[in-house]
Amino acid sequence: MHKSYSMKRLFLVTVLFFSCCGIIAQKATVSAIRTGNRIDVTIGNNFFTSYHFQPDEKYPFFYPVNGPLSGGSVTSMRNGEYPHHSSLFFACDRVNGGNYWQEGLERGRIISIGARIIEEKGERVVIEDECIWKRPDAESPVIDRRKIMITAPSESVYQIDFDIEMEMLTDVTILKTNHSLFSARIDPDLTVKQGGVMINSEGKEGEKATFGIASPWIDCYGVRKTGTEGLVIMQHPSNKWYPSPWFTRDYGFISPTPMYWPEDDKATELKKGEVVKLRYRVLVHAGDTKQAGIEKEFEKYKNE
Repeated sequence: MHKSYSMKRLFLVTVLFFSCCGIIAQKATVSAIRTGNRIDVTIGNNFFTSYHFQPDEKYPFFYPVNGPLSGGSVTSMRNGEYPHHSSLFFACDRVNGGNYWQEGLERGRIISIGARIIEEKGERVVIEDECIWKRPDAESPVIDRRKIMITAPSESVYQIDFDIEMEMLTDVTILKTNHSLFSARIDPDLTVKQGGVMINSEGKEGEKATFGIASPWIDCYGVRKTGTEGLVIMQHPSNKWYPSPWFTRDYGFISPTPMYWPEDDKATELKKGEVVKLRYRVLVHAGDTKQAGIEKEFEKYKNE
């Protein structure tokens, strides 16, 4: 009995020692709160991001998307070049004659009709939304349902998972367009134009080497005063059109864009009632691609 008691006491002391030294890490608490047409997400004591779904916006989007080192956004909001890029978003141009990407609300909008917080605090936050694609005097072509899960796997990595289902409400024709689906406008600090790095899963760098190349992921990172930070977009292998070729720009834009490379080089056709399921993972990380272990992170993601 004495020996058993001593062993238990030794175990408790060891656990306490390692915990005090930070060896046993606690995952940061993630929490969300809705304020009007915005959901704010905090990781630990740090504000991370907001999901915006205001009725006067072109589409819902996330901004800022703050890095774990700097606390500043790794995405850009309506940069001077191409002001229709709203940080981290999901949209599309040339859908049944409508434009659900560029400015001009009358040309088409993606309207949130059901944003809600499903899990508001703990190891993760879960947001669900339902969005109708709409423009005046035209039948709505698409309704999308999105589930967004936000976690903090470590102090140096923040994670956003997107599961999106697009249901065709009528026969849909998407003419060849370089503006399609999931996209990120990168903050100038991290862009190739400003000395940053854009790299895909094959190790190819920059716009010339990555544009039009089918690749599971692309990472963009750069050096800030607080250290190196980046953002990677991953496509899940279960996605239709996987792996989609990428539309990339050295000024700071990345998007796996299937509608720019349709099979007939003219249009993507989808039938009424068809449901397209798409999954993406965004990692906002400290360090460069190797330091953040992006290749290993994708291997883990593709098996989920």
